[in-house]
Amino acid sequence: MKNVVLARIDDRLIHGQVITAWIKTIKAQSILIIDEALSNNIMIQRIYKASAPTNIELVIKTPADAVEWLNEDNPRGNDVIILVKTPERLEELVDQGINIKKIILGGMGSNNTRKQFVKNVFANDDEVGCMKRLIDHGVEMVFQWVPDDKPIDLLKIMK
Repeated sequence: MKNVVLARIDDRLIHGQVITAWIKTIKAQSILIIDEALSNNIMIQRIYKASAPTNIELVIKTPADAVEWLNEDNPRGNDVIILVKTPERLEELVDQGINIKKIILGGMGSNNTRKQFVKNVFANDDEVGCMKRLIDHGVEMVFQWVPDDKPIDLLKIMK
């Protein structure tokens, strides 16, 4: 089984903060992006793969394929960063036995179903409910833009 060292919710997936801050701090060897649409778009996948550092393996999977990939043997002991756009993807992993100890909430943009949740992060009722279930399952959840920022415990926000 792969060793998940960071799970991050950020609808931008790979971007400057992930590349310049999180990867350097976490020192993972692989990034797993879980996204149904992206997994079927070869052209956008090439753009994402070109933006990743050359020493990092970038894997893009559907939610179903991600579970299988994460459960594969990990003989080199590679550490993995998981990137998703919404908390539901991570709840699916946890429900299927993937060990995620901590989730960092990054950016979730505004749309017509979401309201402000914390700072400039927006979430709808289903997404907030999903985050509550993850916390109830024993997963630590924090809001944190970059590693140097002080994490904000989401449990305290949801009380």
